[in-house]
Amino acid sequence: MSVLDFSDLKSTGVIIKYQDQPYQIIWSNFMRTAQRKPVIQTKLRNLITGKVMEYSFKYGEKVEGADVVKKKMQYLYSDESGGSFMDPENFETIVLSKSLIADQLGYLKEGTETVVILFEDKPIGLDLPVKIDLKVVEAAPGIKGDTATGGSKPAKLETGITVNVPLFIKEGDSIRVDTRDGSYVERA
Repeated sequence: MSVLDFSDLKSTGVIIKYQDQPYQIIWSNFMRTAQRKPVIQTKLRNLITGKVMEYSFKYGEKVEGADVVKKKMQYLYSDESGGSFMDPENFETIVLSKSLIADQLGYLKEGTETVVILFEDKPIGLDLPVKIDLKVVEAAPGIKGDTATGGSKPAKLETGITVNVPLFIKEGDSIRVDTRDGSYVERA
C-alpha cells in the first residue's frame, strides 16, 4: 500500500482508499488561509457504490492509495446474475453483478474488449472506451425533406439501448456512441 503525498490529492482521477473503500477524486480545490494549514477540498466517488461525497483533507493527513488494478478483458454475455468477462491471457472468467454494471451493459456486445477494474482482487466495475460502435436495428424511416442539420429521432441499437440520432440515420447503419452520456457522436 502506498501513502500519497498531500500534493497528490490536487489532481482529479487519483484513486484513494478511504474508510476501506476505493474512492476516485472527481473534483479538488486547494485552499490556504493566512494563519491556517492548507486544505484540499474534494469530491470523491465511491468506485463500488457510485455515491459521491465531499471531504476536506488537511495538510499532514495520511492518505492511502487504493490497490486498484485495471485488467483488459473480453465481454462474453450477460444473464440475471450479471455480465461475464474472460481474461484473454489465461481464459479465466469472472462475473460482475448486474447492480455494478447495469448502466454500462447496453454498450457491450459479444466479444467487446473492455477494462475491468479490480480492487483487492475483487471486480468492482468497468472502464469502458469513451466511444463505441454499434449497429442500428430499428429506426423510423427518414421523411423526404429531412436535412442533416434537422431534428433527431430515437433509434434502437443491437444491444437493446435506444439513442437519439439525426434524421438521416437508417436501419442497418453503424453509429458511434459516447458511453459517458449515451449520445450519438457520428456515423461509424
